[in-house]
Amino acid sequence: MWRAGMSEEIGKALQTVVERVKQAAARRPQTLPCISPRLVAVSKTKPPEMVIEAYRQGQRNFGENYVSILLRKHQGCILLSCPEIKWHFIGHLQKNNVNKLLGVPNLFMVETVDSVKLADRVNGSWQRLRAANTQRLKVMVQVNTSGEDSKHGLPPEETVQTVKHIVSQCPALHFMGLMTIGRHGYDLSKGPNPDFQMLLSRRQEVCDSLQLLLGEVELSMGMSTDFEHAIEVGATNVRVGSTIFGERDYPNTPSPERRPKVGAEEATGKMERLAVSDH
Repeated sequence: MWRAGMSEEIGKALQTVVERVKQAAARRPQTLPCISPRLVAVSKTKPPEMVIEAYRQGQRNFGENYVSILLRKHQGCILLSCPEIKWHFIGHLQKNNVNKLLGVPNLFMVETVDSVKLADRVNGSWQRLRAANTQRLKVMVQVNTSGEDSKHGLPPEETVQTVKHIVSQCPALHFMGLMTIGRHGYDLSKGPNPDFQMLLSRRQEVCDSLQLLLGEVELSMGMSTDFEHAIEVGATNVRVGSTIFGERDYPNTPSPERRPKVGAEEATGKMERLAVSDH
């Protein structure tokens, strides 16, 4: 709910996160590719006014998890108020929602391609919907680095083959890198986050197998609780929501896009999925 004083709150929070991103990038080892981290402000469940205010403060990259919410937001006042906005889709993409998503103006990147079949569907739909536009759609491949059933993403061992398929068989797509959510609540006192380390190793495998430069393959990892650590170990794209916009209020009844991945997941699984995706 939008209230008086939120403009100042969002502005301060956003600038604080931007500064933390810069400081974390400065702490990275020089052996890592020199890529300025991209901050994606995750606005899910928040009103359009908050997006507009963050945009007014200079933020351009925004993330949404659900196609239906993204459609509602962009068809409203955001379309007129934020002409240079760049939307990142960071939720699970069902095949029956591909056409709806690709029809969103200012769609910048789909970060959650998690199968060859989905890549083919997105590639074909982009070719049909944007026939007059020769610009390829930026995509990332989502990897389930933690191996949790509640998480989407392809098994790590399928990463190279999936990327190879996109690069060689999907001419309408521009492969940008790898993305992971990772296990929620990892204790950094135990050492580097193993999910981030897994994504780093998969990037190396992709680059070695397909003869790509490390600097050409981005890593989308890190959220509100761990984005600084993610940047320090190599993230080029971080997804931060609650630290900028405040804690989220989820509706009591999930939309079809929020239903559990597997039928055995009951209430506990649902709550876990909402928690781990709370960027």
